[in-house]
This record gives sequence, C-alpha cells and structure tokens, in this order.
Amino acid sequence: MSIAKKLKKKALTIAGHISIVDVRIGLTYTAVLLNNGQLGVAYTFHRNLTGGCSVLQGLRPLAGRSAPELLALFDSTEKVELAVALATSNALSNSMKGHYLEGDVLEHLELRPDDRVGMVGYFAPLVPLLRKKVSSLKIFEQIDEPKGDLLPERDVYKYLPQCQVALVTSTAIVNHTIDGLLDAAQSCREVVLLGASTPLVREAFAGTPVTFLSGVVVTRPDDIMRVVSEGGGMRLFKNYIKKVNISLK
Repeated sequence: MSIAKKLKKKALTIAGHISIVDVRIGLTYTAVLLNNGQLGVAYTFHRNLTGGCSVLQGLRPLAGRSAPELLALFDSTEKVELAVALATSNALSNSMKGHYLEGDVLEHLELRPDDRVGMVGYFAPLVPLLRKKVSSLKIFEQIDEPKGDLLPERDVYKYLPQCQVALVTSTAIVNHTIDGLLDAAQSCREVVLLGASTPLVREAFAGTPVTFLSGVVVTRPDDIMRVVSEGGGMRLFKNYIKKVNISLK
C-alpha cells in the first residue's frame, strides 16, 4: 500500500464528523483549518499546473465540507488536490496533544563522522551543520543539470542507496515520488522525513525505512492562514509553529 493510501486510511479513522472551516491554496503552501481549531499545511507545487486560471478542477467549495471528503483527494493524480488532502491529514494528526521530541531534528539524529548523507530537497539551514559532522553530503533538487552543490533529482536513485543517512522532503508525498525514494533508502541507517508537510503519523510508515518524522505543529492558526494567503513559507511560519520530531525506532 502506498504512503498516500496509508495516510488516508489513518486519517479517516480520526476524521469522524470534523468539518472544514477554511482552505487557502497559496503559492508555496496550502493550509486547511478544521472546525476543532486545528490547522495543517502542505507544500503547493505551483509550477506547470494545468487548468489555466482555475488550477483546482474538482470539489467546490472546499470550506464547509467534511474532512473525509477532502481526504478522498489522496486518490487524485493532481498535485494541488493532493496538497489539500495532505494538509487535511496534517490538520487532523499534527496536534498539540502528541508526544514529541522538540527542536531541530539534528539535535536528535545520530550522525557519525564517516556517514554519507543524501538530502532530497534543499534544506539550506541544515547544510553547514551537516558538512561539519559527516564525511559527505549530496543534495538533490528538481533541476535538469548539476548546479553548484545541487544534483538533479534523477541522480538520487543512484546515490541514495550508498548513503547511511537520508533526509527526504515530505513534499515527495505531494509529487508522487515518496514511495520510490523510500525504496531507494532501504539500506540507510537513518531516514528522516522532513519539513512542514510532514505527517506525524507513525502507522503510515510502518514497514518502511523511515526512522524519524520531523514536522511542525501549528500553534497560531490565524497567523499561518495569513502567511499562506500572502504567498509566504517556512521562514515566515517560525513564530507560529513548533518544530517537533517523532522517533520511529
């Protein structure tokens, strides 16, 4: 079963009669606010979207619908719809009630001097810290040719199996690459799903090589909705979220 289907299955067990108060599909993130006050976010892939001036072709309106209706979008092949589904799942699961390790994931991750690290998605603040602690760092991004320290995403399947540590952006859930990336990381000692899109759902990653889920819990939903509406992203989230981690070991 794919990660998306596992997330949908788990989210449906807790969705109950929860409904959607508001949805914002911003240029960088999508946010979904539930009637219990919880809010979740997921990355918006806004490049090369189809549909002209109306990129969301399906359900309308989204506000006022039940959470299960939006979770059904996990079955979509459209990135915008899948972002709405993941944000809904994160709103349900990434709550203040969880038991988490707080702070940046590197505070909790075991790194060794001889480790080779593969980073899928460019997490700039982590790069200098990693370079000080490990023997090599390869960074993979959505580019066609190597650019500076960045390698094209097609190379990830060649190099990731050679790494001891994999840091994988959770936006891979939205662009349908997560299952292949986790297959490539099977031999890694540590595999971290990282970023604001990360679903803090243990059950969805049972049987995978994932050892850490590193995401966020929204503490000030109204402020996050404003940031998303104004095209902002993670750097502007920082005063309105708590960075949290779950160890799956």
